[in-house]
Amino acid sequence: MEAGNDVPPGTEALYEEAPCGLLVTGRDGLIRLVNKTFCSWIGHTPDELVGKRKLQELMTMGGRIFHQTHWVPLLQMQGSVAEVKLDLLHREGHTIPMMLNAVRRGSGEAVTDEISAFVAEDRHKYERELLNARRRAEELQAEIGHQHAAAQDRALFAEQMVGIVSHDLRNPLSAIQMSAHLLERGELTANQRTVVGRIHNASSRAQRLIADLLDFTLARIGEGLTLTRSDMQLHQLVSDSVEELAVAFPSRRIEHVRVGDGQCHADADRLIQLIGNLVGNAVAYGAADRPVRVTSTCTAEGIEISVHNEGLPIPPQVQASLFEPMIRGAGGKGSRGVGLGLFIVREIARSHDGDVSVHSSPDAGTTFSVRIPPRQR
Repeated sequence: MEAGNDVPPGTEALYEEAPCGLLVTGRDGLIRLVNKTFCSWIGHTPDELVGKRKLQELMTMGGRIFHQTHWVPLLQMQGSVAEVKLDLLHREGHTIPMMLNAVRRGSGEAVTDEISAFVAEDRHKYERELLNARRRAEELQAEIGHQHAAAQDRALFAEQMVGIVSHDLRNPLSAIQMSAHLLERGELTANQRTVVGRIHNASSRAQRLIADLLDFTLARIGEGLTLTRSDMQLHQLVSDSVEELAVAFPSRRIEHVRVGDGQCHADADRLIQLIGNLVGNAVAYGAADRPVRVTSTCTAEGIEISVHNEGLPIPPQVQASLFEPMIRGAGGKGSRGVGLGLFIVREIARSHDGDVSVHSSPDAGTTFSVRIPPRQR
């Protein structure tokens, strides 16, 4: 490139040594002008390129295909191409990633394409690192998925084993209880009668634990708890349950309050189980010198069973997870089970299309309330 009289001094150096590659090509891609910067990047001299090589001949095979299918049509349609990243071939055979911009000038036979090129090695490295990071993230996500699936399989196997073992334990426990009943029919000393009573209490507690474990297994890996609904008198059922629980917890006073007529349609056995779990929880965590109050309500809006006790309130952070399995509150007297009682209560309520809630404060005490909507028979 020669500087004419109308070209300011230094313009040629500015062109030749610009911080980017500059080229002018014809419509067919034949290089007409090229600066030293571009030549130094690809290892060719201007004499080896100008009038002898086309721009697309300096591209890789993929770049040539892109030039034919995208570069040329874009220049024809819109007269410019912006920020196209292509690999150009160095004279020694290795590739150099470049960002290319082009503008078409003139018309007819006088058409030329003015092109600027920037080495995109840093951007290329960034894109490679980004792709590698994405690949690693996908591999990690797949590994996490495999681990999650394996954990689910182990959990399912464990829950199935719990259900199988719990079921198989019922028969020997029934035999123990039957034997205790037979022993009671004979003449026993006071000490023997005490021992038999302990056998009764221990086996009954074990039966309750097994029932909870079986229900837990049904709720987690089955289709939920099974129900057998029938017409029933709610108040009478709660009253009978309270009388039985009073025998099981002789040191605590258990009161029963009735609201409404009491006629409803529900699973009586499940409601007895629900009441037993709630009262047992109230006895374990409530104030030992205060009564436990069970309220049964039956109205047009459905039925409600609530159990209230006084004593230390349940902390709010504990209330949030209280109905999840294996959760116990603080301050209980001894260990009543494996932390499934309130979980089973929630599942029984949900099986009846209802739910359970808890309200606890220092002044009002703690109340668990199960609400079940009316059901069309």
